[in-house]
Amino acid sequence: MDFTFTEEQQAAVEAAKAVFAGVAPDGVPSPSLTAGAVADDFDRALWARLADGDLLSLLLDARYGGAGLDAVALCLVLRESAKVLARVPLLESSAAALAVQTYGGAELKADLLARAGRGEVVLTVAANGRTGHDGAELAVTARPEADAWVLDGVQTAVPWAQNADFVLVPALSTGSGRSVLALVPRVHEGAVLAEQVSTTGERLGELRLDSVRIAARDVIDADGAWQWLRELLATGTCALALGLGEGVLGMTSEYTSKREQFGFPVATFQAVAMQAADRYIDLRAMEATLWQAAWRISTSAGGALPASGDVAVAKIWASDGVRRVVQTAQHLHGGFGADTDYPLHRYHAWAKHLELSLGPAAAHEEALGDLLAAHPLG
Repeated sequence: MDFTFTEEQQAAVEAAKAVFAGVAPDGVPSPSLTAGAVADDFDRALWARLADGDLLSLLLDARYGGAGLDAVALCLVLRESAKVLARVPLLESSAAALAVQTYGGAELKADLLARAGRGEVVLTVAANGRTGHDGAELAVTARPEADAWVLDGVQTAVPWAQNADFVLVPALSTGSGRSVLALVPRVHEGAVLAEQVSTTGERLGELRLDSVRIAARDVIDADGAWQWLRELLATGTCALALGLGEGVLGMTSEYTSKREQFGFPVATFQAVAMQAADRYIDLRAMEATLWQAAWRISTSAGGALPASGDVAVAKIWASDGVRRVVQTAQHLHGGFGADTDYPLHRYHAWAKHLELSLGPAAAHEEALGDLLAAHPLG
């Protein structure tokens, strides 16, 4: 098994490191210090730097001004972004744009993709559904009507919904029973946004759709489009969890190497070293399962299970692993870890959000069990 990244993928990492080097986790708004939402908007200055560095168009074809890279490259960049808690809709906008490029019609692609790659248009995805437990496509119905589709339903916890230009909404077609993806403008007749707040303190949106009419050209009804997009979002979430966990373990290593008890750095104590070693093993398992899932999505390679099985395994490790990493970090930092002048509490809040995003470990364990039952191994 070869985990070597291509030159283009490595170049994307270097470009991401250069952009994110200017982001200070200490400056990220803290949910512990702010009642309600921590900010009205995402980091627009950072978004502009990502656009200038061609990191918003990584996955787009050259005809749309992109580099034509794959999900592995996106995950590499997301990993770097999470180390500094970058407050940008990089995953959602990139994934939505790639879904449009892969499954959308020619008119929609020509109108949207180049602008999205330049950062002029911000996209997000309503992937949570009504409760976060059932499939998001079940929360909204879509019925074809002449040259349009009419949407009704509710999507909750839509990331960056208050500031994105368009929300890509999965819905269930009343005619065919298939899932479709509708591109809904943030401001549109019949669409109402209510504010929700994440554990990170960032604004989420409850999107209510009441007979919202969307032109047929802005609706993707290709088979498998929503399943593929959901898997890409889940894999990207795993990359964010890995980057966050690596950042936290690095902070913990630095702190325990300097903090002394009985005249010795606490990092030299066996109990401390063993806990840190366990979390390092978690991160390596998170990394291996992430790249397996990203590779399956990028290449459409076959396997004993569908790609969704590899995505489920990656999300199980990401959800459980990132929780264990931040819990151990809090423990090894002692009271200092709860100090709001120190950034660790921010990482803890973001880790909880990533753990639950697109389903906790238990939900993916259930999905994996269903896949194993449907595809007996051996």
